[in-house]
Amino acid sequence: MLAASALGWGVGCRAESLGCLIEPDRVADVGTQVVGVLEQMKVERGDTVSAGQIVARLTAQVERASVNVAQTKSAADAEYKQAVASNQLAQRKLERTRDLVKKDFVSDQALDQADAEARVAEQRVAQAKEAQRVALREYQLSAVQLGQRDVRSPFDGVVIERYRTEGERIEREPLVRVARVDPLRVEAIVPAAQFGSILAGQGALVKTDLPSFGALQAKVVLVDRVIDPASNSFRVRMTLPNPNNKIPAGLRCRVDFVVAQPVPKDALPVVPTVLPSVPAAISRKPGGTPPVSKRLPDPLDMSVLKKSMAEVASALPGARLVKQDAPLDARSAVKSYLLMRQSRLSISTSLAASGTAQIQSMPAFVVPRMIAMR
Repeated sequence: MLAASALGWGVGCRAESLGCLIEPDRVADVGTQVVGVLEQMKVERGDTVSAGQIVARLTAQVERASVNVAQTKSAADAEYKQAVASNQLAQRKLERTRDLVKKDFVSDQALDQADAEARVAEQRVAQAKEAQRVALREYQLSAVQLGQRDVRSPFDGVVIERYRTEGERIEREPLVRVARVDPLRVEAIVPAAQFGSILAGQGALVKTDLPSFGALQAKVVLVDRVIDPASNSFRVRMTLPNPNNKIPAGLRCRVDFVVAQPVPKDALPVVPTVLPSVPAAISRKPGGTPPVSKRLPDPLDMSVLKKSMAEVASALPGARLVKQDAPLDARSAVKSYLLMRQSRLSISTSLAASGTAQIQSMPAFVVPRMIAMR
């Protein structure tokens, strides 16, 4: 609140109440991807469902049989084991042939034949591995096809309509309608004159026609950037939390937007100014007056003032001192200083700058006292 006030804006002013409508956040007509006969409906209207829950099932005898066959193929490893055994035998035969060639018992042709048989056996092992991978992919494909016979809910929500019953042939028609009611969506139509005063993230108070619900806290999530020229209005969407699905959807309501209003300038916070501290008194001397925690300096020393004025007059051309026969009192000293100041301001800028440096060298207590006596 303080930051908003410092910027010149206040928070907490409500605009005129507008009509609105409370709707489900999402609504979906759930159907199936394949053609079939409805075997079982697992939900009724009004049931609460979760994301991924099965709401209906089609007949799937053929798909189940295909899954069983594919699973059996993917688990079969006899062909792979046979290829591995043949490869091991071919490798041992190749080693023996090499030993016989070294002893000149067989010809080089026999060695070439054993080497070719060993390479063929290795390729048969790789072929058996590839066949196993293909069988596994076929099993996964059959499982996916079987899963398409189950109709699942796309999100958490409530079944608000049931369209079909068991035994009907399903092609493209939806089976049930599911709505998500936590959170709820509030839609309001706002006049174009209020465009710019409602922003995303802004709060709003929603009041329904039901007496059991008071003012509900909502939040703006979407503001249309295009104004409808026919109605000279734009739409605003809000989100309304609905734990345990207590608030029903479809209610008409009134909404109050919390908008920012300018704060008068005189209402801005005043920053306190830190006052300079008065120097503390010097410690008490023997036989002197008791020390005071905060006291003003001693009265103006006239001799020091005369000396300072003489220095200024000698440094500034055109400045002069008024000769006094009588002792110079405080009022006359101030008058002489003002005459010198007027003369100083009439000279050139360069001489005035040098004169300012000379005046700054005067004792610190002289100028404030002369200004105070003025």
